[in-house]
Amino acid sequence: MLTEFKNLPDDSRVWIYQANRKLSDAEVAEITELTNDFLTKWTAHGAELEAALEIKYNRFIVIGLNQANASASGCSIDASVHFIQSLQEKFDVDFLDKMNVTFYSGEYIAYKPLADFRKMAKDKSVSKNTVVFNNLVNTKAEYLENWEVPAHESWHNRFLS
Repeated sequence: MLTEFKNLPDDSRVWIYQANRKLSDAEVAEITELTNDFLTKWTAHGAELEAALEIKYNRFIVIGLNQANASASGCSIDASVHFIQSLQEKFDVDFLDKMNVTFYSGEYIAYKPLADFRKMAKDKSVSKNTVVFNNLVNTKAEYLENWEVPAHESWHNRFLS
């Protein structure tokens, strides 16, 4: 069952998939349509899942799930990952590589391999105040409060000296 992201309770589970490049507005429109269609049919052991989509900055697919009615099962999570894989193939974009970091570089959003980010931190090209996207958040509340944070407030802090 599809709902609006703003209507999900704060304890809803979220999954964030970051693209390795900025998506065009046309791609965002098509991804939105395809994802909403998937979420409308998404179930766990036959139970409808109340889910929502948010696409941020033409780079991030954020799927939220209200677990009060029904929780995602292993099979339903697998189905969502397979769906994201199908988007990767269709749009020639990588959404599943977790070994990359997305952060603000001035007003722009940069996407770098973790090794490059680590080197940038060592070279002082990024600092503890560089705003990073912490895609490890688990709930809507964490997403709203702790997704875009200074690097020293996230797991990225380990790379800063």
